[in-house]
Amino acid sequence: MVSERIILGIDPGTQVTGYGVIRIEEQQIQLLAMGALLLSKHTDHPKRLSELQKSLRRIVETYLPDECAIEAPFFGKNVQSMLKLGRAQGVCMAVAMARDIPVEEYSPRRVKQAITGNGNASKEQVAAMVKQICGYTEEPRYNDATDGLAIALCHYYSTKNIIQGKGSKGWTDYIKKNPGKLR
Repeated sequence: MVSERIILGIDPGTQVTGYGVIRIEEQQIQLLAMGALLLSKHTDHPKRLSELQKSLRRIVETYLPDECAIEAPFFGKNVQSMLKLGRAQGVCMAVAMARDIPVEEYSPRRVKQAITGNGNASKEQVAAMVKQICGYTEEPRYNDATDGLAIALCHYYSTKNIIQGKGSKGWTDYIKKNPGKLR
């Protein structure tokens, strides 16, 4: 059984990228860091991506996460915006993968469901639950920070039973452990 895990959650963006870092030890959640990387001061998109890469690399070097969770792409109407967001997501993944940190993606709906119990929750509802779960007192300036933290928490909740050896490891395992339940 894993005794300690450090999870980096990232909400990628081309203007603001939010992040949260948590430590899990004996099923206790400890907030290590959360914040927002402000990229909008750079007008050149490649420069923003370069700044994102450098900033995330510093975060990874500081906290040495074991796992990384990132918000999965969503489909919008503006193709140019989607392409730019996809590039930012790729940079985030590349930073983690360069350090052999496994990366998992979670849809915004799945993150909201894991944190609030409602896949259609507002950013404010997610922020309020994340605050209650992690117990921080200082409000972050950007919701992107609480979104990054929510993504890290979603990853923990999604992998909790697998890491501890509980739960099903697929249909074959489920059928083996639950004979006669599929009739």
